[in-house]
Amino acid sequence: MCTGNRHTGTTTDPMDTRRDVKPFLAPVTSHSQRGVPVFGVCQAAPTPLGRGARVSAAPQQAACVVNRAASLEPEGGCSRDAEAAGAPARRPAPPPPPLLAARVSRKFWTAGDYDAAGGSPAQPPRNVGSRMCVHPKFLHSNATSHKWPFGAVAELLDNAVDEIKTGATRIVVDKIVNKRKGSPALLVQDDGGGMDPDSMRRCMSFGFSDKQSGSSIGQYGNGFKTSTMRLGADAIVFSRCMKGSGPTQSVGLLSYTFLAETGQKDVVVPMVDYKYDLLTGDAIQYERHGADQFCSNLSVLLKWSPFATEEDLMGNFSDIGPHGTKIVVFNLWSNDDGVLELDFDTKEEDIMISGAPNPAETTNAVKRTNENHLSNQLRYSLRVYASVLYLQLPGYFKIILRGQEVQRHSIATDLIYRQAVSYTPLEFLRKKEGEVVTSIGFLNGAPTISVHGFNIYHRNRLILPFHRVLSSASSKGRGVAGVLEANSIKPTHDKQDFEKSQLYQKLIIRLKDMTTEYWDLHSHLIGYQKKPRASVSPTPPGMLTASDTIAEPSERNAVGAGLSVAPWRGGTHDHPASAILIAFAPPHLSVPAGTSGHAPCSMPAAQMVPATDSAETRKRRNEDDVQMDPCKRQAIQSLEVDNQICQHMTERDLNEFEHLKFENQQLHEECLELEVAEKELLLKEQQLRLQIQQAEAQYKSLLNEYISATPVRTRMP
Repeated sequence: MCTGNRHTGTTTDPMDTRRDVKPFLAPVTSHSQRGVPVFGVCQAAPTPLGRGARVSAAPQQAACVVNRAASLEPEGGCSRDAEAAGAPARRPAPPPPPLLAARVSRKFWTAGDYDAAGGSPAQPPRNVGSRMCVHPKFLHSNATSHKWPFGAVAELLDNAVDEIKTGATRIVVDKIVNKRKGSPALLVQDDGGGMDPDSMRRCMSFGFSDKQSGSSIGQYGNGFKTSTMRLGADAIVFSRCMKGSGPTQSVGLLSYTFLAETGQKDVVVPMVDYKYDLLTGDAIQYERHGADQFCSNLSVLLKWSPFATEEDLMGNFSDIGPHGTKIVVFNLWSNDDGVLELDFDTKEEDIMISGAPNPAETTNAVKRTNENHLSNQLRYSLRVYASVLYLQLPGYFKIILRGQEVQRHSIATDLIYRQAVSYTPLEFLRKKEGEVVTSIGFLNGAPTISVHGFNIYHRNRLILPFHRVLSSASSKGRGVAGVLEANSIKPTHDKQDFEKSQLYQKLIIRLKDMTTEYWDLHSHLIGYQKKPRASVSPTPPGMLTASDTIAEPSERNAVGAGLSVAPWRGGTHDHPASAILIAFAPPHLSVPAGTSGHAPCSMPAAQMVPATDSAETRKRRNEDDVQMDPCKRQAIQSLEVDNQICQHMTERDLNEFEHLKFENQQLHEECLELEVAEKELLLKEQQLRLQIQQAEAQYKSLLNEYISATPVRTRMP
């Protein structure tokens, strides 16, 4: 891909061509300006541009060459020299001719299938055998990595957030009107450091990124191209920068429409640069590669952008300030129904996805509650999505959407019975950056809110919102959600998913286990019946049935070996008493010879289950079991399990078992205390917030009183 004069029939400096070895990048020969007088010479006079910069040609420079390839006289930039020598330069009076009917579909998913422009196709530039040419259709195919329009908007927001380190304090996202067509366009503007001419060309090139991956969200050098081309067919960029030898301002056009309509075989990005004087507000044309190329690029910009004159073009810098960048995406894409994908009309303060469901029309109260939840709203509302897009941002940085600030929201504050769980993959045991701390809990409103999933961030940026790790076929995990930042795994290029690496698979398995454990321990807190672990059927993980661990007396292997065997009651999978923890299962399916078959146990002998029973005793016990209170039955079953465990435990194992039980009880009590403390802190937080609101109201009242009293004092003698 290349910038500059690469159109059919346009004369190109061979020296510039040989040095143009990178896609999108115009050759940089020298910072000195030079002219190539081919068709004539003109001297453009300075032109006042209202609030914007005043543009004048560089002193003692040859004037612009008429761009024959664009089939349009240069508008607002340069004009042909007059017949008489010394005649003053003038701007062409007639308005630009109407654009040709677009051959590119305005539906995004079919825009890649366009017919080349009529006539002979454009030939590739000469003497560029060592340079890779990128066909314009690649712009569209590259943008298809974004399945979701808001994912493309997030890429542009990321670029502004990365500019915080250069002084950015805000990013503005709004709707503007394309004056040439009267159609809506998307504006994204920040007050960061801006881009100098070289940085602008790197921005327009593929795969180039000078961002440090450890401190920036962007790292692939592809976000601007994929995002702008996913949102619309064309994008124009204005940037003012204070870096380098002096203040500069640059304009670049990435236009899929222009490339398709003119039948280009290589991606051409016209750019113009100006040197800017902060004191006087004057902008002088910076003809880095000659006046002819500057004029050619300017004429293409004025024909294919929403701005018909150079004055209109420069007027876009009036609200940028000393540094910053403005992106205007126009000719926005439509969906399959022919409706713009971005809906600017449903909510004046928001940008929606067209066809978003309206929860107010839902008659079912539960369904309406779920549709109004943040997890569903963020898929259709840019304001909601932007509120949770970043885990943390400086307090001074603001996202302004359609004139109103986006209020940031922390998903972790929506969790009740919240816990923090730490997980570190084996590959990062000695590296702190590998630790993943997950906040897990029930969403406020569960179980009515049936949402489940984890919000996985990467380097402060939300990649997967409410990603499910359990199947929706059962109610297990209903309402369980979590928030975590995983910096050890890599996101995909569109930053809407992660690469399916081994580390990612391990993380998902851990989150699945974490959800199951949390549900088993806390589901009763939101109204579900808690099932005792000892009575789970079939045998829970980590358990073996007694039939798998105890040899029956009739087994000839045990008798032939002279081993004494443990008594067997004929338990089945349906009886929890037949379950034995794997950790305490007897070795080699029996107890060693010379032992009594009953390991030492702290239980009273009266509570030990007898080895054999008579038929009458068993019948009486079964009758008692039917009439027994459920709580008492559960306690006895638990006792029988402990008895089975104790039969095959050494004294050392028994002491360890008792110690673990005691430690578990202490941890449970500690958790209860922490939950009480958490509730107290939340109550205290609410009280402090109320006091802050009252103080702010009092401050505003006093400020208004002071302002109203000031004129009175000034009138006094």
